[in-house]
Amino acid sequence: MSLQHLLPPDGVKELTTHWPDEPRVYDRGRTAVDEITADSLWEHVHLGCLPPVEVRALKSEVPSITEHAFSTYGRLDGDRLRALYERGYTIRLGNLQRCMAAVGRLTRAIQQETGYSNYAHAFLTPAGQQGLRHHWDQQMAVIVQLAGVKRWELWAPVVDQPMRTFNDSGRVWRAEWVDEWERRGPDQAVLLEAGQSLLVPRGWIHNPLSPKGASEDSVHLTFAIRERTPYWLAEQILAEAMRDPELRRVIRPGDLLGGGLPDQLSLVRRRLLHHLGSVDLSALAEQVAQTALTDVEYTT
Repeated sequence: MSLQHLLPPDGVKELTTHWPDEPRVYDRGRTAVDEITADSLWEHVHLGCLPPVEVRALKSEVPSITEHAFSTYGRLDGDRLRALYERGYTIRLGNLQRCMAAVGRLTRAIQQETGYSNYAHAFLTPAGQQGLRHHWDQQMAVIVQLAGVKRWELWAPVVDQPMRTFNDSGRVWRAEWVDEWERRGPDQAVLLEAGQSLLVPRGWIHNPLSPKGASEDSVHLTFAIRERTPYWLAEQILAEAMRDPELRRVIRPGDLLGGGLPDQLSLVRRRLLHHLGSVDLSALAEQVAQTALTDVEYTT
């Protein structure tokens, strides 16, 4: 399993060769990923296969409900979570790649195909309800609609190239933005149906909801693809500097907090420049490629 289960051939080609910077909708058809259903997700919930910390109950205009409201003795309480769902809450089941073998195989295959680590969340939204509201993400999202429909209101980024905590929507948010977006309307609006997939590039604001009058609950998977960046490559180069004993020595408190800090910074800069000039890039490239295929932590 790989990207071909999330996107049709033209979508896979566009993602792997161009990496779109605007949203795209694709007719996926039915693939192996569609074997994940609302029933199978609820079965995982009721069997306690999901850690409560990975679960959220979300409802527009209401603070999210965390695991303390639907766990008993550290285990997920499916009945309590289902009661919240019946009250109109969207249920987010996070990091399915850690507890569902099929999803784990898929995310690992995507990493082998792209060199990007990734993770998958499931969202179950009652018909006509809304969970998350306006926000943006720090990585490309591939939205895979499995059942029902979901309307995605999309706005072009207001920040440039967010990554990790830099330009994170929760850190730089301005309350007046929502009023402005709502006043002028979305730059794009997509009614995503079962069998379709949506690419949402990082930084694009999205406001997803099950439209009023919807006759069927919505189920979708979000695959977050953690793009590698030049900054990530810089980290890989600098990681080898750990071999320099001069960079492992103790900086005494007096040099850190006193007047000696500029000299310490100057010394470190010289040692790093020396390291950068001596790196065997051909040998390092092999190591970095292997890291890209195996590192599953939050790195971009």
